[in-house]
Amino acid sequence: MRHRVFGKHLGRNVGERNSLRRTMITQFFRHERITTTRAKAESIRGAAEHMITKAKRSLVHEDPQRVVHTRRLLNARLNDPEVVKKVFDEIAPRYAERPGGYTRMYKLGPRKGDAAQMVILELVDRPEGDDEGQAGVTGAARNLLGRVRGGRGRSERPERTEEAEQS
Repeated sequence: MRHRVFGKHLGRNVGERNSLRRTMITQFFRHERITTTRAKAESIRGAAEHMITKAKRSLVHEDPQRVVHTRRLLNARLNDPEVVKKVFDEIAPRYAERPGGYTRMYKLGPRKGDAAQMVILELVDRPEGDDEGQAGVTGAARNLLGRVRGGRGRSERPERTEEAEQS
C-alpha cells in the first residue's frame, strides 16, 4: 500500500530525482515539447504548470517587486537564466487569458528496449513553426510505433537487385 507516500520516486535517490526534474523542466521550457516516459512526464507536469502560473500572475500584479521575486524563484528551480527569461517574455504572456491546463500529453506506446510507456509532453497553443524539422505529433507517434513494432519504412529496405536474387 502507498499510504502517506507522496510523489513519484522514479527509481532514484533524492538528489538524482531533483536533478532529473530540474533538467527536464528546463528542457521542456526550452523546446516547448519533449518525448519522455509517462512517469517522468507526470512528475514534471504539475511543477511546470505551476511555474507558468507564478510567472503569469506576477506579470499582472501591481507590485513590480513581485516580478523580481518570482524571477528569482524560477532561477533557483531551473538550470538556465535564458529559459527563465523565455518563460516570462514568451510563455507566460501567451497564456494570460487561459485559466490553467497549459500542457498536453500524447501517448506514443511502449519503448522498444524496456516497454516503458512513452509520451510527448508539449505546451498547448504553441506556435506551429517551432518543430525544427521534426514531424508533427501524429507523424512522430506513427514513426515511434512503427519502430516499436519492428516494422521498417519502404525507404529503409535494401534494394533487391537481380544479382542478389540469382545468388
